[in-house]
Amino acid sequence: MPHQAALIPFKKGRLEIASVEYTRPGENEIVVKTAAVAINPLDWFKQGSGNLFAPWIKYPFVMGSDLAGEVVEIGPGVTRFKVGDRVLGHAVGMDQRSNKSSEGAFQEYTVIRTNLASPIPDNLSYEAACVLPLGLSTASCGLFMKDYLALRHPTEQPPTRDKQETLLVWGGSTSVGCNAIQLATAAGYEVVTTASPRNHESLKRLGAVAAFDYKSPTVIEDIVTTFKNRVAVGAFAIGQGSLGYCIDVLARCRGRKFVAQASVDLPASGFPQGILDWPAFGLRMGVSAMSLKTKGKLKQVHAKFIWGSDNMANEVGKAIYEDFLPQALGDGRFVAAPEPYIAGKGLEHIQEAMDLNRKGVSMKKVVVIL
Repeated sequence: MPHQAALIPFKKGRLEIASVEYTRPGENEIVVKTAAVAINPLDWFKQGSGNLFAPWIKYPFVMGSDLAGEVVEIGPGVTRFKVGDRVLGHAVGMDQRSNKSSEGAFQEYTVIRTNLASPIPDNLSYEAACVLPLGLSTASCGLFMKDYLALRHPTEQPPTRDKQETLLVWGGSTSVGCNAIQLATAAGYEVVTTASPRNHESLKRLGAVAAFDYKSPTVIEDIVTTFKNRVAVGAFAIGQGSLGYCIDVLARCRGRKFVAQASVDLPASGFPQGILDWPAFGLRMGVSAMSLKTKGKLKQVHAKFIWGSDNMANEVGKAIYEDFLPQALGDGRFVAAPEPYIAGKGLEHIQEAMDLNRKGVSMKKVVVIL
């Protein structure tokens, strides 16, 4: 049964609409008829960088990580879902452990692993629900995996907060940041974050106890002062320059000196346009990474980059998508954030949505309705 997909046809190619074959679900998998997809930097980063990123991908390929829709088929061993269920899901086709177009979100029917899927309440629209998966997965990997911050998992009943145990989330208005704030709060930690001032109140409604302007010349000093009577459980670095700032803060605070890194610092010029410009680009990226590594070592702050789909292969996926999220979404303790920005309807609008995401949006996530 062929269906339509938005494919990346070749290295650095613009997306094209083409027919692909329907894939039946395997064990502990479901097939979802996609109703809405969200765009992530991962998508345009792969398109712009070619084989510099995810070199295992063979073209043509279906990208996309975030979707919401209706279950149309369940695989062997599936008991959590039935045909007709409304769900959100993290599509992991771009992960090397999958490397399958059938698990990419930018198509009409997508295979989703059940440990990365959650039912959604009737009052949550597909376009609002689809903003969650990759941001939620990335946040949960950085917060809860044993090789990262290894924090307590969120629970069905909100725990009593320990006012001393505090997480720094640099870049709170991003998709990852909105999820990290809510997850850490649900696990019993206080959260201090950064964002543009216009977004501070929104982030406090998500659970942050304090928000600071990341452009303020005194932002480091202000955050360090806030941590004076607190114990840091680490930091989450999201956005340009975030890792360096987090290192500066944690170096001056009591507590764990570890940064879960969710972003790399791209040059302001973006990806090179000509093949001869790539060596200089690679050199700038290498120098930046080495400089940050040296800074961390000198200040005794460790950092590790997050791969947002790692929870497909450990207990964190189940802990979030099965044990926590369904009830938390249902009773309103966890909200779909940031808000969706609808870029169009139909697969043909996904490329322009990727272009829009690359230019940057604030406290919103770019979404396409199918």
